[in-house]
Amino acid sequence: MKFTVDWLKNHLDTKFNNNQIIDKLTNIGLEVESFESSTSELDTFIVAKIINAKTHPNADRLKLCDVDIGSDKTIEVVCGAPNAKNGLLTVYAPPGSIIPKNQMKLSVSKIRGVTSYGMLCSESELLLSNESDGIIELKNNKYANKIGEKYFKNTSEKVIDLSITPNRPDCLGVRGIARDLSAAGAGKLKINKKSDLKYRGNQNINVTIKKEKVQGCTIFGSCLIKGATNKESPKWLKDKIKSLGQKPISAIVDITNYVMFDLNRPLHAYDADKIDNEIIVRSSSKGESFQALDNKKYILENEMCVISDRSGVLGLGGIIGGTRSGTEYSTKNILLESAYFLPRSIRKTSKQLNIDTDAKFRFERGIDPLSIEEGLIKASELIKQICGGEISNLDIKKIDNYKKTIINFDPFLFEKTTGFNVENKELIKILEKLGFDVSKNKKILKLVVPSWRPDITQSIDIVEEIVRIKGYEHINTSEPVKTRLKPTLNYYQKLFHFLQRSVASKGYLETVTWSFTDSKINQLFKEKDEEIPIVNPISSDLNVLRNSIFPNLIFYLKKNLDRGFKDISLFEIGPAFKGKNPGDQLTVIGAVRAGKVSRLSWNDKERIVDTFDVKKDVIQSLCEAGIDKDDIIIDDKTPSYYHPGKSGGVYQYKNEKNALAYFGEIHPNILKKLDIKTEGLVM
Repeated sequence: MKFTVDWLKNHLDTKFNNNQIIDKLTNIGLEVESFESSTSELDTFIVAKIINAKTHPNADRLKLCDVDIGSDKTIEVVCGAPNAKNGLLTVYAPPGSIIPKNQMKLSVSKIRGVTSYGMLCSESELLLSNESDGIIELKNNKYANKIGEKYFKNTSEKVIDLSITPNRPDCLGVRGIARDLSAAGAGKLKINKKSDLKYRGNQNINVTIKKEKVQGCTIFGSCLIKGATNKESPKWLKDKIKSLGQKPISAIVDITNYVMFDLNRPLHAYDADKIDNEIIVRSSSKGESFQALDNKKYILENEMCVISDRSGVLGLGGIIGGTRSGTEYSTKNILLESAYFLPRSIRKTSKQLNIDTDAKFRFERGIDPLSIEEGLIKASELIKQICGGEISNLDIKKIDNYKKTIINFDPFLFEKTTGFNVENKELIKILEKLGFDVSKNKKILKLVVPSWRPDITQSIDIVEEIVRIKGYEHINTSEPVKTRLKPTLNYYQKLFHFLQRSVASKGYLETVTWSFTDSKINQLFKEKDEEIPIVNPISSDLNVLRNSIFPNLIFYLKKNLDRGFKDISLFEIGPAFKGKNPGDQLTVIGAVRAGKVSRLSWNDKERIVDTFDVKKDVIQSLCEAGIDKDDIIIDDKTPSYYHPGKSGGVYQYKNEKNALAYFGEIHPNILKKLDIKTEGLVM
């Protein structure tokens, strides 16, 4: 967001100097990216002296001038002025300069076979007067010692460039920035003068906002200006537009841009004579198209908010207008638009069509819905002042009313959150300067949030606003406690790591998989447990919490088998979910083996892994964990996903209801359903 200091002072009565303003902006959370002079097309023009003026070798009416511009060497300039002569002090424009009269950009060029480096200027070319009979003649006593210096002094203003965060759309206008500075004690916010505009008649172009499934616009304000004369903008307005890094176009366009940056109120001007009878604000249909002001043709999708007439689309609401209804210097009658477009609609449309404009940038962040009338009045006044014309009554169409945000704020919350106290009087003063409507109800403050602050919705936002304006330096700092407790593991954590190492020592490779799995595979292993679906799964094959650790192990074992790995031993230790209640999440170890047993000696025979191998692994790990071997009982009670004749459960003698572990081959039906073909698959 760019603006000049002088522009800021149109809204803020301040005695702060430039550096103080910049410091205050930074302190209240508005990051200053740069502070520098704006570029001016007049900065390049310098005082020069003609050392030698001789006749052009190929043209009697032209002169070839050797010009001193304050550098080591003179340069050659071809000039057609009759008063070009030796010793004349004049104004020189080097290559790259833009001539104010015709906006022509100079370049090195050949004139009748001789290279000319720049141009010697007349008063009319610099818009100083209508004098065009010869080049400017400067007085010796004033400019003799200024050769090489700028002819125009102090043509550029200091420009502040702020980086505005998405939550502060109100600071995309100079008045919003001035309001924040005023609240922070940098000056007094100037009161806008009451308009003395005289309206004549009603607007005769009917406006309709259609109610749509996906609404893009809820308020559309407009007024008709008849008999205006579009022209070049006055110097003050041109300077404002140039300070933003933009090019002045015409008075009408420049005024709408000025109001947008001044009040953060995007506007659009239509040539009323090009509108076919009425304005319809609606959603687009797929395949509709229009030629935009950036000279590109856009093919629209469904549900894009468009401004249209009976002949078709005039523009994309809140983003860009179309060439068919655009204003020109010949425009006499203007329809001025000031509307409220919904941020979500703007964001979606601009992304689909890849369009980025200043208006879009503001609407997608949230424009003040109550600024519609203010924007129309401000722009109408300027058009009346610069272009003339008669202004109709304002026409405001709504399909939804703005709902105020009200917050009941307890001032004690501020001290509780920040650690320092601000008196109620000062707190109320800050909030009122920020635009809040404040009323007291015993110890509670009833706050009506200003319409330009969509980011403020709760009490903690109020705390942030006060501390931002009051100053973060008031928050007391405290050093962190330096004592460091020795890290310790509890019994279950120690058991977890012990069993992890125990199973790994038996030749199993540890895997780490999701706690989610595919419900189709989970059904094969869930027994009587409750399946827990995930509302927003990261993919369709990870749509439930796993009831057993085996679905994922089996899935990745199959992946390895499909890739040609035949002898596999995998294990995982992690959560399994038996239900939704606390305590239904268990930490379990699961392991799978397939293929041949690793030979421990050279004379061992190769054989396929069987149930007794995993039985040995299970009992050995339990004994290593502290279970007495004599207390272990083997039973045939196992889950249904085990082979009924080749599996077993491990129970403790004193507790035969709850199994410590299971082992055995996987059920053949499950192997068939999962299309797993291997020898000796055991778990």
